Amino acid sequence: MSRIASCFAALKSQQRQALIPYIVAGDPHPNATLGMMHALVAGGADIIELGVPFSDPMADGPTITKAHERALVHGTSSHDVLRIVSEFRQTNQTTPVVLMGYLNPLEILGYENFARDAQAAGVDGILTVDLPPEEAECLVAAFKAHNIDPIFLLAPTTTDDRIQSITAAASGYVYYVSLKGVTGSSALDVDAVAERVATIRQFSHLPIGVGFGIKDAESAAAVARCADGVVVGSVLVNRIAELASTPQAIPAELQRIMTEMRQAMDAV
Repeated sequence: MSRIASCFAALKSQQRQALIPYIVAGDPHPNATLGMMHALVAGGADIIELGVPFSDPMADGPTITKAHERALVHGTSSHDVLRIVSEFRQTNQTTPVVLMGYLNPLEILGYENFARDAQAAGVDGILTVDLPPEEAECLVAAFKAHNIDPIFLLAPTTTDDRIQSITAAASGYVYYVSLKGVTGSSALDVDAVAERVATIRQFSHLPIGVGFGIKDAESAAAVARCADGVVVGSVLVNRIAELASTPQAIPAELQRIMTEMRQAMDAV
């Protein structure tokens, strides 16, 4: 059983939901990311989504786009991201790590090469934002050959037929984008999310993580009532940006945010 599957199975037995924070590797500096990852876990994170810096992050709003830019200023590469994961694995063999990024760097490195190196570093899943399942056969095969879960996005506009095809290609979990728009959007309709999650469950037994629009402990708890996982990104990246000039203060702040969300979710 993969680390991701084990994580969700353990949480299900405890009647708890996964808290899944997202940060961009290398933001605000490559040397800061490892400490931030450990702080997220200390605060209650169950799975970490680590953004791979890219020059044209088309699915992301201004907050996370600027995080990619800050990481790229320091030359953070895909190899650097894998090095950070490998260093994380020296002291944490339990928390799943999912890379979230775009297809171009994988095309350049080669699917097989990237999958091999990601497995060696300790990566558990990869979400390629701009790759539809119809074009993912070769990439999914490379991932699965190296015990890496391919994770796909579902949207409010995804049809039932596409839910079936997307979930058939996925493993680990699926990521339901709760809003129409880019990351950092604000209008979260929890009732609508619950309705769509129920629809997805008709076609797949995979755990469902919900992201976009989750800003605080209250919204995290609300989404936890219907989803298997709560993905939190922009609020963390905003705080990283605000504290970029004092990076030593970032881990404690991320841990605080995680702790508040974890406590609220566990109270559901």
